[in-house]
Amino acid sequence: MYAVHSLRQRGMSVCGFEAAAGIGGTWYHNRYPGARCDIESVDYSFSFSEELQQEWTWTERFATQPEILAYLEHVADRFDLARSFRFSTRVTSAVFDEDTALWTVRTDGGDEVVARFCLFATGCLSAANTPDIAGRDDFAGEAYHTGEWPHRGVDFSGKRVGVIGTGSSGMQSIPLIAQEADHLFVFQRSANYSIPAGNRPFGETAMREIKENYAQRRREARSSGGGSPFTPYPKGALEVTEAERTRVYDEWWQRGGVLFSKAFPDQLSNIDANDTARTYWEAKIRELVEDPSLTEKLTPGDHPIGTKRIVTDSGYYQTFNRDNVTLVDLRESPIDAITPGGIRTTDREYELDVIVYATGFDAMTGALNRIDIRGRGGRALKEEWSAGPRTYLGLGVHGFPNMFVLTGPGSPGPLANMVLGAEQHVDWVSNCMGYLRDQGVTTIEADSDAVEAWVAECNSLAAKTLFPGANSWYMGANIPDKPRVFMPYIGGFAVYGRILNEVADEGYRGFTLAAPTATATPTATATATATADRAAS
Repeated sequence: MYAVHSLRQRGMSVCGFEAAAGIGGTWYHNRYPGARCDIESVDYSFSFSEELQQEWTWTERFATQPEILAYLEHVADRFDLARSFRFSTRVTSAVFDEDTALWTVRTDGGDEVVARFCLFATGCLSAANTPDIAGRDDFAGEAYHTGEWPHRGVDFSGKRVGVIGTGSSGMQSIPLIAQEADHLFVFQRSANYSIPAGNRPFGETAMREIKENYAQRRREARSSGGGSPFTPYPKGALEVTEAERTRVYDEWWQRGGVLFSKAFPDQLSNIDANDTARTYWEAKIRELVEDPSLTEKLTPGDHPIGTKRIVTDSGYYQTFNRDNVTLVDLRESPIDAITPGGIRTTDREYELDVIVYATGFDAMTGALNRIDIRGRGGRALKEEWSAGPRTYLGLGVHGFPNMFVLTGPGSPGPLANMVLGAEQHVDWVSNCMGYLRDQGVTTIEADSDAVEAWVAECNSLAAKTLFPGANSWYMGANIPDKPRVFMPYIGGFAVYGRILNEVADEGYRGFTLAAPTATATPTATATATATADRAAS
């Protein structure tokens, strides 16, 4: 959405493709019960327009899916964005022509657009992952994936429901499904860490103060490690007294959700420091769950806290105190098959009316891999990334001129505020395109050496943390046969922004800029923003 707005402001012709029937990307599709943002709504919003910031009023700290979608629809209407998109249109291929230095984008509807630049704003979490379980298609009841939720909603009243997965969508939806269902069975393979959201409505005074101080709030967000206006405690977790450490954890617990992993600067790099956060968390959960044996099963034992994204929940752990909720530990009795009547584990069969797959996404590369993207010499991006994604700055790919990937692998992406991350990338790409046009340059392409160095930098930074030790979707561990590579840039949102600025200030260091060739068409400045596979930027 912001790419369309920004590039149109530069006078460029822009064509956006969107497989959904409307605006919203992930917030168009993820309509499961309890879906809400895990970054405060006042931060998870566009900053490019002061008028927009002042006119929109958020109702609560962590906005629900309907409110976020309403906001995005408001943005689209206010800036007349929809006219630049072709909806209900899935991109099938994007091919670069070396003779003309142009991209040809084709769709499942027979569209064909030729453009100078091709932007992939396909999103980090947009390619839904439904596990290939034996008998999956034989189930006679209702089956849904949280990332492809029906717009009509789902009635669970009086039904036996099975939820597979306890990541973010599972933990958010389970409390609400339990309130409706006759009985809910939660099939847990890996316990996850979650922190209560501490959600609350925004009063009129609170919203007025936020709007009055938005400029400062945004400055703090951009200078932070995660794109939100919060910075860790100035000392490490092991450098303070136990009383002081508990006080800090109390403060960050009240902030809710994913922010808890950022209380101390060494939490995600020092296992002993991480253990202090884990111990604090375990004590809190013991207060919420009545059955000690259930507490044990709900406590992760396979990864340090924060190395998988901490979930932001509303009453998740208390749900297991209900008589109509059963936890099925798949570590003890794995799923053997899905049958016409339910789910059979190695221990027993559970008769179900509904199965909910809360099994997440093929993260960061999944949506791109579902498009036939070909660069110089017909090289396929999927093959180029067969051992893991390789980018320069998370933006450019060697062998794929005039192609940019937004908030994808090699960028902070899901480790930061995705809305400010999208603005950061789009601003850089938009300025770059303006520079190329002013200089009469036809193509820009990441150098192989720059890609090699950036991949090494990303790997080096990740290796200094605890993240690679977790089987997370950051590592591609939830997808069979996917390369185990830590995909985001973990050096911090502000540091990354400074690197982007330095590269641009040095004439786009690490990129090769080429003047027009005899057969190229230098006046073609159309830009295809390929928001394929159900994801907007």
